[in-house]
Amino acid sequence: MKKYFITLNAILLSTGVTIAQKINFEEYNLPNGLHVILHQDNSAPVVTTTVMYHVGAKDDLPGKSGFAHFFEHLLFEGTKNIPRSKWFDIVSAHGGDNNAFTDVDKTYYYETLPSNNLQLALWMESERLLHPVINQIGVDTQKEVVKEEKREGTDNVPYGKIIYMPVVQNHLFDKHPYKHPTIGSMEDLNSAKLDDFIRYNQRYYNPNNAVLVVAGDFQKEQAKHWIETYFAPIQNHVEKPVRNYPMDAPITQTKKVTDYDANITAPAKVLAWRTPKMTEQDARVMDFIQALLANGESARLYKKMVEEKKEVLQFISYTCNYEDIGILMIAAVAQNAPLEQLTKDMDDEIKRLQTELISEKEYEKLLNQFETNFIATNSNVQGIAYSLAIDYTFFKDTNLINKELDLYRKVTREDIRRVAQKYLNPNQRLEIDYLPEKSQTKK
Repeated sequence: MKKYFITLNAILLSTGVTIAQKINFEEYNLPNGLHVILHQDNSAPVVTTTVMYHVGAKDDLPGKSGFAHFFEHLLFEGTKNIPRSKWFDIVSAHGGDNNAFTDVDKTYYYETLPSNNLQLALWMESERLLHPVINQIGVDTQKEVVKEEKREGTDNVPYGKIIYMPVVQNHLFDKHPYKHPTIGSMEDLNSAKLDDFIRYNQRYYNPNNAVLVVAGDFQKEQAKHWIETYFAPIQNHVEKPVRNYPMDAPITQTKKVTDYDANITAPAKVLAWRTPKMTEQDARVMDFIQALLANGESARLYKKMVEEKKEVLQFISYTCNYEDIGILMIAAVAQNAPLEQLTKDMDDEIKRLQTELISEKEYEKLLNQFETNFIATNSNVQGIAYSLAIDYTFFKDTNLINKELDLYRKVTREDIRRVAQKYLNPNQRLEIDYLPEKSQTKK
């Protein structure tokens, strides 16, 4: 599925809110364990309904990779009362849009509709939970969809195994299930039986493993009545999942590997580190570090290695703040320099970050970037709904939406230097020489 978020035409453009204002919400639990969060904003006639399930690729069983992502597709096939393949048509016919996405920790579904269709959205999401149709025709259909998504999104995209992470995850982790990419392996999906998918649904798609968020233009008492009507009768198949996944020992010696890509002509040097999990304040500091080093044309590495030395064509970089542990990845695509030189130049900038405080000017620019991004993310009801779901599911603090910007503002220049010193040493990282596949055939 396409990733969050799609804009609901012109109507959604009028739903902006100022994040400086407190985001008000009400939350409660149904007896079956479903957590409900309501954010009422009657400034525009639009409402977003979302359900976040606390299940992602890390919950895929050995030999059954890709199940979490597969279910994101499968549960649009239809339900007992929604005809097969008509989900999107129904939402569109009522003036809305909807979609879903999966990552290593979660699966997220949403509908954004004119506010007079809230009842429809709630009924549809309850149908997905209560009456999913999981049959052989749906499984076979979605297997082909996922195969094509894998081909188009990863396998045949230049640097796709870096951008979408499978090569990084595979080498960065040995034991933790973050080792396996979200899309999974086609071998595992092809070998899976219908009963495997039915059992997976019973294990994870339960009220006690989900949070329902309604944000936008609605009346609370009416919304609560519909939620009670549609969701309260749903029973759990099993107890709430308890997770205790194996953690990898710290990396204490540089892991050097070589990987190949048939879709590229220019090699790349990839550096990747394990970083703090999402609930730690140092994860926010790491976001600052990634932005400072490699995020955009004003970043230090871009200025030095693309503009000044002209030895790099582009940088691919991200931080992943996950539930159990995070990732920082920086990849430099070579223009006319050996990979060893790229490593040295990147290390020089990282060392400078570890030994010198960044300037006040750089710090203020970073802080402004994060404030702008945070406000943009939470400037409409779709963004607010997503933030509320994340904050409850992973931080156990729904009100974090009203505090997180201050937590970013608390990051100091000294924090940036300290975290760089703690996590970004050469002996703590993965190094990948990412080469055109023809390099492999010449050896």
